[in-house]
Amino acid sequence: MLEQNEQAEPTHPPESALARVRPPRYDFMAFEAYWAERWEQEKLYQVDLTHASRPYYNLMMFPYPSAEGLHVGNMYSYVGSDIHGRWMAMQGYDVFEPMGFDAFGIHSENFAIKRGIHPRVLTAHNVARFREQQLQRIGNRFDWSREIHTTDPHYYRWTQWIFVQLFKNGLAERKTAPVNWCPTDKTVLADEQVIDGQCERCGTQVERRWLEQWFLKLTRYAKPLLDNLEQLDWSERVKTLQRNWIGRSEGLEFVMEIEGMPGTHLQVYTTRPDTIFGMTFVALAPHHPLIPQITDAAQFAAVTTYQQTANRLQANAEHNDWRLYRHVRFASFDR
Repeated sequence: MLEQNEQAEPTHPPESALARVRPPRYDFMAFEAYWAERWEQEKLYQVDLTHASRPYYNLMMFPYPSAEGLHVGNMYSYVGSDIHGRWMAMQGYDVFEPMGFDAFGIHSENFAIKRGIHPRVLTAHNVARFREQQLQRIGNRFDWSREIHTTDPHYYRWTQWIFVQLFKNGLAERKTAPVNWCPTDKTVLADEQVIDGQCERCGTQVERRWLEQWFLKLTRYAKPLLDNLEQLDWSERVKTLQRNWIGRSEGLEFVMEIEGMPGTHLQVYTTRPDTIFGMTFVALAPHHPLIPQITDAAQFAAVTTYQQTANRLQANAEHNDWRLYRHVRFASFDR
């Protein structure tokens, strides 16, 4: 006797025609290869960019060919974006969906070093695998006739041209700034490549180094970037992330003279100028250029040791004894 929550599955007599019917077998490898080749022959996804009446640019992030292949997270992103592109095409838009390979960078170089193969050779091999064995098999409406490689001189000549224009217009400058440095890989790391103070690839303790590098003055456009966020159809969570990344704040910059050192000044920024006359001290970053000038001889060795500790980016570095600074003369100012 069946339990109350159980249901008997329907059955058919052995002689019933329904018992002999089998669903057609879907040979996906044969079907999908056939249609992909036909779409390519008919140039179904190629768009006349010059004469398109309703152009729509459906851009996805170009993958980094710095490993053996793409992972399911890449496909999750690409398939979702492709669905949107197909929906726009059904609305009558001329959808241009390009694809390329962002092959320059730390990941590609480190992967080539690890494999012991020249980056140009290994990158070409990875690109071929990404394109032919993965991206061309997922059925996206990529226009492969306009494939882009950032390592192609015909491509990066334009990135160089853009940089020259920025430099000519005073938007590119060279200055010294701290970076995350891996002494084993001998390369600079982005913040997200540092895991618990260690290089994500080799596990070496990451150091803080001051290197001369190029900067683009994006802060000049902070206000319009923030204002124009309100015109984007994005979620509030993403907008908040963008606002925090832009990091614009309004405040006051002023100069303070260091006691006993005429002509030596410190520039200070605050978002609360109304609290200036309640200040009791000013703290400097461990490698501020004024530190060698204003540190007392008796404290110089201790301060130098602290600077070296801060270089190692240890998780507890920020908890080092701040009292090393209590006798440094920048704790006293004329206001």
